[in-house]
Amino acid sequence: MRLKNSFFYTLREDVKDEDSRSSNLLVRAGYIKKSSSGIYMMLPMGWRVVNKINEIIREEMDATGCQELLMPAMIPEEVYISSGRREGFGNSMFTLKDRKGMPYSLGPTHEELFAIAAKMKIRSYKDLPFSLYQIQTKFRDEPRPRYGLIRVREFQMKDAYTFDKDEAGLDESYQKQFNAYKNVMDRLHLNYKIVRADTGVMGGLLSEEFQAVTEIGEDVLVLCDSCDFASNIEVAPCVGLSDTEAEKELQMVETPHCSSIEDVARYLDLPQTKCVKALLMNVNDELTIFFIRGDRELNEAKALKLLGASEINFANDDLIAASNAVPGFTGPIGLKARIVVDKEVLNMRNFCCGANKEGYHYINANPKDFTYDFCGDIVNVIEGDTCPVCGGKLYFNHGIEVGNTFKLGTKYSKALDLQYLDQDNKLQYVWMGSYGIGPARAMAALAEQTADEHGLNWPKEVAPYQAAIVIISMKDEQQVKAAEELYETLTKAGVEVVLDDRDERPGVKFNDMDLIGIPYRITVGRGIKDGMVEFKPRTGDKEDVPAGEVVQKVLDILK
Repeated sequence: MRLKNSFFYTLREDVKDEDSRSSNLLVRAGYIKKSSSGIYMMLPMGWRVVNKINEIIREEMDATGCQELLMPAMIPEEVYISSGRREGFGNSMFTLKDRKGMPYSLGPTHEELFAIAAKMKIRSYKDLPFSLYQIQTKFRDEPRPRYGLIRVREFQMKDAYTFDKDEAGLDESYQKQFNAYKNVMDRLHLNYKIVRADTGVMGGLLSEEFQAVTEIGEDVLVLCDSCDFASNIEVAPCVGLSDTEAEKELQMVETPHCSSIEDVARYLDLPQTKCVKALLMNVNDELTIFFIRGDRELNEAKALKLLGASEINFANDDLIAASNAVPGFTGPIGLKARIVVDKEVLNMRNFCCGANKEGYHYINANPKDFTYDFCGDIVNVIEGDTCPVCGGKLYFNHGIEVGNTFKLGTKYSKALDLQYLDQDNKLQYVWMGSYGIGPARAMAALAEQTADEHGLNWPKEVAPYQAAIVIISMKDEQQVKAAEELYETLTKAGVEVVLDDRDERPGVKFNDMDLIGIPYRITVGRGIKDGMVEFKPRTGDKEDVPAGEVVQKVLDILK
C-alpha cells in the first residue's frame, strides 16, 4: 500500500472520549472511529487486523471439520420466545417490527437458529456428529458501553455449534473445539487464562472462558499461588473460615446510630469477620434477606442459581414493611421473611448481627439461634482466601473475555424439539455445544497487552502490514527509485508492505509507523548512495544493511 493516495491518517493527541489505552491508540492510529456510543466504524487498518484474526480462526475451525455458513442477523422474536430466552435477554435485545407488525430482533446470539438448521439434517444417530460455525455481527444493547471495542453494542463474533448423540460425544466434540481455541489464542500471542465461568443466559452444563489478562479487564480472575486453579469470580468457590470457639450466651446490646456494618464493628470493637450483615433484596417480588459475613460481598450469580431466579434488585420500603426487618439493624433471629444464609455463616461462632430493633444488635449469636430457608455459597471470594483445590492462597487478576465455550447439553434441543432416532428406533434429544470468539475483542486485548509508549505493537501474524518502507526525502530521485524497487520486490515475494511516500518530515513518518505498529521498518535515506538502507524492528535496534540483502533479511525473519 502506498500511503500518499490511500485512506490513511493518524492523530497526534489522545482522544478525550476513549477510556482505555487500546481504544485511544486504535482511534489515534486510524484503525477505528466511534460512530455512536458502543458502535464503531472499522477502518481499513483495523479491518485488515480483524480479517487476519478471522483467518487464523477459520484455519483452526476448518481443521476440526467444522463447516462455515452464515445466519441472518434479523431474527423473528418468536424464535427466542420458543427457547425460553426472550425474557432472559430483557432490554439487552434490540427489537423492531416489519411493515406488517411482526416483531423481530437483531440477533444477540444464534443457538436457536443453528438448532433449527440442524433439524433439516438430523433424522437418526447416523447423522451425528457434525459441527457448524459462522462469523457474524451480533447486537446487544449494553447499558454502559466502555473500553472501546471491549464492551460494545454491535460486534462481530465467531460462533460455532456441535451436535452429538450423547454426553460422551459432546465431551469429545467439546475437547476438539477447546483445543482449537487454545491454538487460536497461542497463534495470536495472547497472554491468557482459561477459567471456569457462570453459564448465565446461555445455560447448560459447563462454561469456560478464555480471558486475556489485562489491567482494564472487566472480569475478575481468581487464581491460586500454588496450583493452576483459575476461575471467574462469578463462580469461584468460597471455602470460608470455620470457627471452633466455644459458644457464649446471646446478648442484645445498644448500638445507637450504627446502621452500617463498618459502624457496628467500630462501635463494638469487633473485626468485620465476627459480624454478619443483612442484604434486603427483591427476588421475584418477594422480600429475600441474605446474610453473609461482614467483610464479604454477595455474589448475585451464585444467589440466582441457588434460588432458581433470574434477577435480584434492592427491596423497596413497601416490600420491607411487610416484614419485621429494620434496615440497618436486620438480623436472622426472629426475622419474619425469606432468609438465605451463606454457608460460611453456619461455621461462625459468637458473631454480631442485627436485632430487628432500631439501635440494637445481638452479640454472641450462633447458628442455633435462627432458622433459614436456603443455604449455600453465595459470596465472592476475596484475595487471601483458601484455594478450593490445593489449599493455597487466592489472588486476583483482571481479564478481557476473548472466547468462551459452553456444554449446552440438551437445553436447546428440548426447547426446539431437536431429536434423532437411536439404534433402538427410540427418539432421543441431541446434545449441543456452543463456542464463541470475538475477533475485535481479541484485537483490543492484543493492543492492551502489547502497546508501548510509542503506540501499537502487533505480532507479525496479525499486523495490518508486515513491513514499512520509509522514504526520507521524496525530492531525492535515488531514494524514491530504490524504495520503489524494494516495494515491488517485497510485494512480489508475498510480503505485505507499506510504502510511506508522503511528503512529510522523517520524524512524522517514523512516529506514524511506530503508532500503527508495523513490525519491521526499512528506511531509505542518504545511505542509499553507498547502497545501504536502515533496518529496524518495531522494538529493536536499528542497523545498516546493504539494500541488496534487506529483502532476504525480511523474508528470513517472517519465516
